[in-house]
Amino acid sequence: MADERIIEISQADDPRIAEFCNIKERDLTRKSDQFIAEGKVVLQHLIHSQISDRRFEIVKILILKNRLDGIRDVLEEVPLNTPIYTADKSVMNEIAGFEMHRGILALGQYNRDGDNADQVAKEGNADAPSLVLAACGISNHDNLGSIFRNASAFGVEKILLDSTSCHPLYRKAIRVSVGSALTVPFELDVDIMTLIEDYTEQGYSIYGLSPRGTQMIDALEPSQKTLLLLGTEGEGLPDEIMAQIKTAKISQSDGLDSLNVATASGIALWQIARQMKLV
Repeated sequence: MADERIIEISQADDPRIAEFCNIKERDLTRKSDQFIAEGKVVLQHLIHSQISDRRFEIVKILILKNRLDGIRDVLEEVPLNTPIYTADKSVMNEIAGFEMHRGILALGQYNRDGDNADQVAKEGNADAPSLVLAACGISNHDNLGSIFRNASAFGVEKILLDSTSCHPLYRKAIRVSVGSALTVPFELDVDIMTLIEDYTEQGYSIYGLSPRGTQMIDALEPSQKTLLLLGTEGEGLPDEIMAQIKTAKISQSDGLDSLNVATASGIALWQIARQMKLV
């Protein structure tokens, strides 16, 4: 990559990098469908996603000056028309609004009408096993990021999120997911009752994970098409939803009423994916 691609920023109020300012307190996704990807691994996921996934586009990149040499091989994969800015540590910290240890930020654009090529290929193969995850009321970004990471590890085809769940492209959710929010296909603002009806018609076995579940997770016999539904911590899945589906729980010792939803999702997905021979 030629040096002329690098544009140096010397002032934190430079309008060319305005989207990176005070990113700790901002949520670009709800206003413009733009998002911040942070760190080398997440940037690599974004670069690779842009190649195969019409949902994502890299708008611009901001790199700490002393990190440039270590990621030049990564930046060589960035499209030539993508601006790459650099700044020294004091300016970078002033821009971000906090101490930037990773020193790598990218502004991405999410296109809701795009599609994921890998997802389209999977949906075209009716005989392939299909594990889908749905979330109802997951409002904590750390939990949602962990859920995406678990989904990627255990072969989940798609994640469906209802309107009360937080956005998976919030900066912290992407970071905790280690970029999996950019690789696992998802749908937003899904109506859970409609989802249950639609996926039942498509032949899916649907299970709700809850401490109030009627059978243990290791007793499930998932079909080749299985959907696992998660609810928020505390209240869990609403009773009206629980009444419509089969339910499962994870055995645990006395003392707590439930597991963290991200932890529970990892245990349940491992169990189901293993039985479906996805892992």
